Amino acid sequence: MSNSTLLNEILDFNQKFVGNREYEKYETTKYPNKKMVILTCMDTRLLELLPKALNLGNGDAKLIKNAGALVSHPFGSIMRSILLAVYQLQAKEVMVIAHHDCGMNGLKAEAVIGSMKERGISEETLHTLIYSGVDIQKWLHGFDQVSESVKHSVDIIKNHPLMPEGVPVHGLVIDPATGKLDLIVDGYEN
Repeated sequence: MSNSTLLNEILDFNQKFVGNREYEKYETTKYPNKKMVILTCMDTRLLELLPKALNLGNGDAKLIKNAGALVSHPFGSIMRSILLAVYQLQAKEVMVIAHHDCGMNGLKAEAVIGSMKERGISEETLHTLIYSGVDIQKWLHGFDQVSESVKHSVDIIKNHPLMPEGVPVHGLVIDPATGKLDLIVDGYEN
């Protein structure tokens, strides 16, 4: 018998899940029923809370997650995913939903770099990245105000040269304890 690991637990559960045909209640298409794509944070508190607070069921929306619900590069994977949802997967609206009490709020690169060094990343590796043109301080920096971060991401999406006109891009902040939404940007007004 092998040691119990997280991976083994997941694989054992999955075998039973598939064997019992529990997937049937989740069957849907690749197209979002509510015609929206949502960029949100990877925070664990939002895993079930966010869909419930927005009345979303399986198949209702395309959901993209990253640290802080940030669009940090206009031609990075987050923006590419949003554009693909709009052009290929029938999404007609975009929502950026960040949250209060986010780990990216006030995050300083020095703390992350310190943790990297503690886990074996050498000073030489860090210098190589800097020499290669990576601004690691900027890349690892969080944000100072969640509402300003949401406005910034909405602005990048809305004004992206490949985003078609007329696609509403909304910005919201959710309370990770209660699910209450605060509207920051109403995409219908812009």
